[in-house]
Amino acid sequence: MTHRAFLGLGSNIGDRAAYLREAVAAIPDVVAMSDAYETDPIGGPDQGAFLNLVVRLDTNLSARELLGLCQERESAAERVRVVHWGPRSLDVDVLWVDGETVDEPDLVVPHARMFERAFVLVPLADVGLDLLPEGYDVAMAAVAEGVRNVGPLESLE
Repeated sequence: MTHRAFLGLGSNIGDRAAYLREAVAAIPDVVAMSDAYETDPIGGPDQGAFLNLVVRLDTNLSARELLGLCQERESAAERVRVVHWGPRSLDVDVLWVDGETVDEPDLVVPHARMFERAFVLVPLADVGLDLLPEGYDVAMAAVAEGVRNVGPLESLE
């Protein structure tokens, strides 16, 4: 049975837009993609700004299968995990899967911190507005947390 799922993608080293484009192109069942948003990193070592976006899928894949897909995309982008919250070529997270709740050491759905992070919620508003917390002010959060809309991914070089 087909259900909605949302993945969050981010990149802050190398050709960020290219990493994101390649990842989105390789993810099956994408039916909508947010604009790209630039954000400063939260936590971790000193590093460059992230490009972030959210995609909506209409898929038959479970949250566990989506995690495997996310990890495949990160490996294809040669992501190296050296420092926790460090710079990365590609980060792909399972944010939400309709009808599924998972709480395991390697997978939490809905994503444990998705409702705390403007860099997730602002792009999520583009493709999954109904998932936002009641009363969440997207414009205010974007300004307060420095989330900058840089437009459609296709338009970025």
